[in-house]
Amino acid sequence: MRPPLALAKYSIGVGDRFGRQARAQLEACRLALAAGVEVIPVWNKSYREHSIIGSEPIATRRAADEAVSALGWKLPYHVDADHIQLGTVERFLDACDFFTIDVAETIGRPAPAERVSAFVARHPELTGAIAIPGIDQPFETTAETVAAIARKYLLAVEEAGRIYRRILQAKGAGNFIAEVSMDETDCPQTPVELLVILAALADEGIPIQTIAPKFSGRFNKGVDYVGDVAAFECEFAADVAVVRHAVRAYRLPEDLKLSVHSGSDKFSLYAPIGRALRRFDAGVHLKTAGTTWLEELIGLAEAGSDGLALAKQIYAEAYAEREALSRPYAAVIDIDPALLPDPADVRCWSAAEFAATLRHDPTSPHFNPHFRQLLHIGYKVAARMGARYLDMLAAGEAVIARNVTTNLFERHIRPLFLGEQH
Repeated sequence: MRPPLALAKYSIGVGDRFGRQARAQLEACRLALAAGVEVIPVWNKSYREHSIIGSEPIATRRAADEAVSALGWKLPYHVDADHIQLGTVERFLDACDFFTIDVAETIGRPAPAERVSAFVARHPELTGAIAIPGIDQPFETTAETVAAIARKYLLAVEEAGRIYRRILQAKGAGNFIAEVSMDETDCPQTPVELLVILAALADEGIPIQTIAPKFSGRFNKGVDYVGDVAAFECEFAADVAVVRHAVRAYRLPEDLKLSVHSGSDKFSLYAPIGRALRRFDAGVHLKTAGTTWLEELIGLAEAGSDGLALAKQIYAEAYAEREALSRPYAAVIDIDPALLPDPADVRCWSAAEFAATLRHDPTSPHFNPHFRQLLHIGYKVAARMGARYLDMLAAGEAVIARNVTTNLFERHIRPLFLGEQH
């Protein structure tokens, strides 16, 4: 009998909208291994992304398998059904071995009073002074506090249980990794709320290996963190301590760790996260979804000629459709239309100017975070182009692959997992 599927201490979600950059992404993990740290790739793609692109999860699996074979990767790797719900999980069951169970829509729906009372009665250890190793002051809670948290989250946990059991039925115990995502909601979870949630997940019988809470501050797509970095560091360290405590208290999997969603380009947070990981000898899963697509665009622009013209056209169409494109991502973008360049001006830009405006280099006078965020969510425009866009990717493969690898390794893996600045 083979051992249960485990997630390595350090892992990175490498989203790939169009499924063409798996080798370049894996090369970044190979560079990490050569530098002395194992960072396991997890190719993640959501139901929404598959629907927009017109792809299927099996294509993500094939791209990952082909990259692993081509580069001779001997360590584990995974394919993630990202942000799935009960109504969308079926499409992913055959191709995936990692499931991000998204229950954010259920958070806040009040659980029945009798279930709340039963939970509080079942967990007297959550009331009073809760001493957690690694946190200086005990948490002080009351039965009313615990009941209020349970009322807010129990139905979401029960929904996670229903989704988990459907995956379990199809895949079998020990054959997949379960993550529970609660990040796509309005209010961040406090460390006390996280502890109550973990107790409830244990009650539900879900052997989760990662959990994605909503942290304080803004985790906007493809740009740096917006918020109090010092406060985040305290919050993240407390969450790591809570996870370690919950593993022991509720017999959750030993490899349970935090997952940071929309974690790409959060440059100001990598050092604080790294300090917490070293302090507690903890792992983390970092999701870096849309930056690969942006590196494709940068590569097309740098290729010049037809590639640059195509990148400019994608921006012009995204600009025209910015309101519709922004609507599904309202919670994770901050785009000021007044600070977006006029497409007529962009048509006159050189390849270097387009690339410098899009590339996330805050030291560059050209960098425009509003331009970058709009193009981050504008992959629908490229998807409509079909073969025209994909053929252009093939033509510019060498420069695009170099950009993808450099971005992932130098700007993400190196500062977070190696503690080095680029």
